[in-house]
Amino acid sequence: MSKAALITGINGQDGAYLSSFLLDKGYEVHGIVKRNSVAENQTYRVDHIFDRLNLHYGDMTDMSSLVRVIGEVQPVEIYNLAAQSHVRISFDQPVYTTNVVALGTLNLLEAVKSLKSDAKIYQASSSEMFGNSIDPDGFQRETTPMHPVSPYGCAKLYGYNIVRNYRNSYEMFVSNGILFNHESPLRGTNFVTNKVAKGAVQCKLGKAKELAIGNPRAARDWGHAKDYVEAMWLILQQDKPDDFVCATGVSHTVGDLLDYTFRKLDLDPIDFVTHDQKFFRPEELDVLKGDSSKLRTATGWEPKYDFYSMMDEMIEYWLDRLS
Repeated sequence: MSKAALITGINGQDGAYLSSFLLDKGYEVHGIVKRNSVAENQTYRVDHIFDRLNLHYGDMTDMSSLVRVIGEVQPVEIYNLAAQSHVRISFDQPVYTTNVVALGTLNLLEAVKSLKSDAKIYQASSSEMFGNSIDPDGFQRETTPMHPVSPYGCAKLYGYNIVRNYRNSYEMFVSNGILFNHESPLRGTNFVTNKVAKGAVQCKLGKAKELAIGNPRAARDWGHAKDYVEAMWLILQQDKPDDFVCATGVSHTVGDLLDYTFRKLDLDPIDFVTHDQKFFRPEELDVLKGDSSKLRTATGWEPKYDFYSMMDEMIEYWLDRLS
């Protein structure tokens, strides 16, 4: 009999890649989706595997729905990926972001505890928890102090800490994956990597004359979501729950991103890129660069994509779609 896995936020970028990964591993994959009035657009990321998934309506802010779904599915593994995940928007919707990301995590833990479930839980923590705190060698790792600079980062830090509290208090198998930025063609186009890939292709094809962005000096450690969902699974295959940074260890600025993408299309970004203050954060996060040596040593994880092959895939996706 197949092992059942439950994914919250299954229709997001990570949920889509993780679903495919787990199906290939022979899991029976279940997912929680929040009701959307336009159902046709809700599951487009998993349409290619839709008939192989078991979807359930639920909401992270409604613990009763989580209890119902977990009780029905009886999963051996739970991957908590649900969130309002856009950092800039978290400044506009701080209460909603906190309810979903922070209290939603607490609701999930309480649901599992109340059901006396033995499910292993993966918590999607975030590099945004570090804020501008960075170790002297320029990296952020599991021991780096955390000082988030956004409502999203603050909410994720609560989720991270309540996971550690429940792990120690109730002997639950619940692990934090502190994932740095991870991208793909499935990323929302309001996130800078896919926004730049799509915008540059539109400029190349004459469908747009400019691309407006925010802070070009912000530096991020960008990896591919397909690599990072494998890390999620590996984290739950360990003998003991723990906290792991998942990152490539290489940072690039938004300016680097723009330069590579436009020049890949034989364009000069100076001719097309503008800067709009509305895309800047009220409090900026300057640099993220992760040290994932603990994860690599414990699990053998190694990313298959680098920044350039990741961006190449995203550029090709938009060329194929928009041409």
